[in-house]
Amino acid sequence: MKIRIENLDKIYKNGKRALFNVNLEIENGMFGLLGPNGAGKSSLMRILVTLMKPTDGVVSVNGFDLQKNRGEIRRMLGYLPQDFRFFTKLKTWEFLSYAAGLSGISNKKERSEKVDEWLDKVGLFDVRDRSANKLSGGMKRRLGIAQALIGDPQIIIVDEPTTGLDPEERIRFRNILSELSQKDVIIILSTHIVGDISSVCKDLALLNKGEVGFKGSPEELINKTKGHVWQVTTSGFEYEMLKEKYAIISTIPAEDGWEVQLVGDKLDVKNKVEIEPNLEHAYVYFMEYLTNKNSF
Repeated sequence: MKIRIENLDKIYKNGKRALFNVNLEIENGMFGLLGPNGAGKSSLMRILVTLMKPTDGVVSVNGFDLQKNRGEIRRMLGYLPQDFRFFTKLKTWEFLSYAAGLSGISNKKERSEKVDEWLDKVGLFDVRDRSANKLSGGMKRRLGIAQALIGDPQIIIVDEPTTGLDPEERIRFRNILSELSQKDVIIILSTHIVGDISSVCKDLALLNKGEVGFKGSPEELINKTKGHVWQVTTSGFEYEMLKEKYAIISTIPAEDGWEVQLVGDKLDVKNKVEIEPNLEHAYVYFMEYLTNKNSF
């Protein structure tokens, strides 16, 4: 499986440019699309699932043209939108059964078995008879995850999937995706939460203001940040100065003031120690660097 995106632009009727000259190749496995709110992630997702047409550019999915072969591409897809909704009058199992039917599972026995299997996987089996609109926010999100995956799609696109999930639910979801990524499928995980990407994605792209600022592995992105992440022990006055000049990652009270982790190009302060970056450091550094210098 392969998705090829070439010179993709999206400009809305009000003149807002959501995407500009996006070029990406996405192959089997887990692919992370990381960026702040408003970066263009949802616009790209909606184009890929054929819900919106691009202004310009070409997208092909396993050789099918997105503009000419929308039906074929839709049959490959499982999609969880950021604003997932459902029919409020249906019970939890009824909605999932309906979703399974739409995905092509016509045999009633098979569909029933699939529904029970996925209700169990996402931790909703005990509330299968509860009205879907009576579920908690996290449960509704889990139901959305199940409906996206129940048809065994070849391409899985999930937009901000862990919104509203507690830590245990996030781990459950990441484990499900990790298992699926071992198959011949593409999984695109769009999020602004770095933790969702760091443990599961072998490849990622960073979006900022509709443009791709980086494409590669998490390790490559982290390596670009080496030499730019620091820990500083500082007092209150100096701390205020640091906040104005650098991107602060964390602040921990210490005996003599604060222990601060920050990212920056040139750090002209005392008591600084260079530390090994992680993906969160790399993401914050990317956002600061790209915003100020327009390249990475």
